[in-house]
Amino acid sequence: MDHNTGEPTHIEDYLVTVRKGCWFGWKDSKNKIYENLIVHDGGDKPSKEEVEAGYKAMCDKWVAESYVRSRQEEYPNWTEQLDYIYHNGIEKWKTDMVDPVKAKYPKSS
Repeated sequence: MDHNTGEPTHIEDYLVTVRKGCWFGWKDSKNKIYENLIVHDGGDKPSKEEVEAGYKAMCDKWVAESYVRSRQEEYPNWTEQLDYIYHNGIEKWKTDMVDPVKAKYPKSS
């Protein structure tokens, strides 16, 4: 996972969500591909299809939620927003601060 963006970058990002603990490892740590996946906890190895589908779903979700990240970067900090609400009221805050950002970065369907 990209530590700056949170974007999934490898099947390992999916594998850590399958079970708790250090349940898996790699035959070759420099070549982390499904074929080198080993199971340490005695559980079943997920199928390659399951791993690929799980990883793809994570990537798709990350892309679909890009509007959330864009909005978070665009909104003023909470101190500014609360000050604006105090001086101008909730409705003005919505129309002046919230709605323009939502219009700029619409929710994906």
